[in-house]
Parts: sequence; structure tokens; C-alpha cells
Amino acid sequence: MNAPKAGLPTIAPYDLPRAQELPKPRAPFRLERARAALLIHDMQNYFLRVFTPDASPISPAIANIAALAAAARRAGVPVFYTAQEGDQDRRDRGLQAELWGPGMSWAPEHQPIVDALRPEKGDHVLVKHRYSAFQRSNLEELMRARSRDQLVICGVYAHIGCTLTAADAFMRDIEPFMAADALADFSRAKHELALSYVADVCGVPLTTAQILEVL
Repeated sequence: MNAPKAGLPTIAPYDLPRAQELPKPRAPFRLERARAALLIHDMQNYFLRVFTPDASPISPAIANIAALAAAARRAGVPVFYTAQEGDQDRRDRGLQAELWGPGMSWAPEHQPIVDALRPEKGDHVLVKHRYSAFQRSNLEELMRARSRDQLVICGVYAHIGCTLTAADAFMRDIEPFMAADALADFSRAKHELALSYVADVCGVPLTTAQILEVL
């Protein structure tokens, strides 16, 4: 059997999940504004280019992420971004190269965070090295210094980096919340898989509207 081709797939449009479609979480966590931080995960042009522009899931997901970021800033909730660097050395890219190829370049069509979600003064942009945003970064330290032990996760891709970040947060005693309609993924099935996994073992899926009520 041939090995799967490295690289990202072309993603067909699909509808984002609605509140009544979210899985029931095992965890009893309740989001609190004074404890929360927001993570905008990997919203770079390289990762978004495989979606159909101006269509679901990516268009409404970007709008929902922008609403979450604006509300977080108004409420004094820390806003973190992850962003991978272009032209990674093969030794730094590690096993990710085996699954996804060499990754992005420094080119403007790859490296920058999408214009609609451009970081603002006071936001924190972390260099992304592995699936989890906590790996080889100071995200946990920055959160602890701000007395934050809850993390709202949005961005791409739901079943890869977003889910692994949620699991990693849980193992650091940081309560993870998935912004279910502010995520995008390879397919609706993968999106649902991510929400189901997090709900079952480590965190709480919420809609953007539910999160905005708290922020």
C-alpha cells in the first residue's frame, strides 16, 4: 500500500455545528471571564488557502474569531496567537515533515496571519513548533503570570492542533474550552470528531454566542 501524500488536502465547504449539535461534556468546567485567555490557533494564509473563500466553514469561523478577539480585548482577557515560521529547518520541523511536507515559506501568501484577524497591540504571538501550542513555547508561563487557568481555543485545524492543545492544557490543569463554531477543519466529520473527543476526555465545547455572553 502506498503511503499517503504529504501535504494539506483541498477542503470542501461544510456547515459549522450549531448549539443543539454540540456533544455534552464530561467536564463540569464553567467559563469565567476573570480566569480565561483566548487562543487564536494557526490562522495563517498557508493553512487557510485550502478552504473555499467566502464559504463555510472558514468565512463564518473567521467572523466568529474576530468577534471573540474583540470581546476579549474589551474585557481585558489575554489574546494569544500561534504562528508557524516559514522555511523551517528540516531538523526543527521533525516528524511533521513526514506527514505534511516541508510546510510554509516566508512568502506573504503563506506566513502572515489573515488580515481580518491581524494581532493588535497587547496581544501575544507565539511561535508554533508542534501540534500543541504549549510545546516549546511560554504559553503556560504567560497564562500563569496573568492568573489565567482557562483557555478558549479557536482556529484551525480542529482535530489536529486545536484538539492537541486542549488535551495538553488539561494535563497542565488548565481548563480548555473549544469555540465550536470558531474552528475549521478538513471536513464536518473531522470537526465533529474533535468536539466529541474534547467533550469526552478533557474540555467543554461552546458556541461563540455562549462565550460572548461570558466575555
